[in-house]
Amino acid sequence: MCFKKYDFETLIDRRGHDAISIDGIGNPNFKGFAPDKAKEGFDPIPMWVADMNFPTADSVTEAIIERAKHPAFGYFEPSDEYYEAIKYWHKLRKHTDGIKKEYIGYENGVLGGVLSALKVFAAPGDAVLLHSPTYVGFTEVVSGNGYHIVHSPLIRDEGGAWRMDYEDMDRKIKENHIHVAIFCNPHNPCGRVWTKEEITRAMEVYEKNNCAVISDEIWSDLMMNGNSYTPAQSVSEWAHDNVMAFYAPSKTFNLAGLIGAYHIIYNKTIRERVQGISSKLVYNSMNVFSEHALIGAYSEEGNNWLSQLLPVLSENVNVADDYVRNKLDGVTAFKTEGTYMMLLDCEEYLKSHNMTRDELIKKGWDYGVGWQDGSLFNAPYSIRLNLASPTARIKEAFDRMVSFMN
Repeated sequence: MCFKKYDFETLIDRRGHDAISIDGIGNPNFKGFAPDKAKEGFDPIPMWVADMNFPTADSVTEAIIERAKHPAFGYFEPSDEYYEAIKYWHKLRKHTDGIKKEYIGYENGVLGGVLSALKVFAAPGDAVLLHSPTYVGFTEVVSGNGYHIVHSPLIRDEGGAWRMDYEDMDRKIKENHIHVAIFCNPHNPCGRVWTKEEITRAMEVYEKNNCAVISDEIWSDLMMNGNSYTPAQSVSEWAHDNVMAFYAPSKTFNLAGLIGAYHIIYNKTIRERVQGISSKLVYNSMNVFSEHALIGAYSEEGNNWLSQLLPVLSENVNVADDYVRNKLDGVTAFKTEGTYMMLLDCEEYLKSHNMTRDELIKKGWDYGVGWQDGSLFNAPYSIRLNLASPTARIKEAFDRMVSFMN
């Protein structure tokens, strides 16, 4: 099979093509969440919405086009090819073998699956453990459905790496009578790829407290600079049977607009309860193009595309890390290990410049740097950046930061 060479350096024009990251800038419907429009003379560099400014793999678009050639789009059931593609991808990319068709279940999105799983183990008003900084989607889904979030803060060690506080996790589970926790592996927005040893210790805390685990593993394909992903379900027999893992091709292949995720749940009783709740939510059904997009993504050509993408994203992480370390005084950041997101900690900079976070964010927007308020993620002095653009655009964004921050 002859594999294509992909171009990840040419900037594609997404204006008017259903891209919130571009068309949402300055939109009053997103006030407080999206950037304001830039001052005249500065084109916007979108670094806020967590999708990529790259075209997806040819195998994805070809699969969609091929299906669209057949002029009937009635009710359907996922094909065996859909399940085989997932099994193939998990064996190839996540080194997980032995996944059976019955372990896989469709979800409209990871957050929808998280909510279905929550309903199995908690009632509105019950406490749920999450780490902070916290993905804003978790906050909205958990709080919006009446659950009480208890945060166990991640701690940055002397080298700047984010670490779990296992004693804090254990204490808060006990004090708040928590029976279900949400785990993020790799972690968004911190970009930390948990090691097997770290996940094992976390699962020991959950097991000791009889606390089920909902694990968001949507970023697991996006490993930077040679880091390795460990599925949470793989670290112990207890984890295998008590972790509900949720995946999607959307982050990896830039498919968020197509909708479609899936769970892998080995425990038959838990799986049937989650599926029972999901099936009663009328919205939770697959789109035929989503099915074929996944089949196209989880293929040999999809693997070729991803293998070429990862070095580009890794270089972007390296570029961003170099700017932060050497050119942005008062700003620190953990060098992202997984995901294409980075959190800038601006506490020292803000204090030394007698500036508020909102003032700094607005200054960035004025210069077309479309970064995002970290307080949305329970990171009060932070700004979140999306690094999934051509490397030249990442350098341009940081050059602008240097100009208005120094």
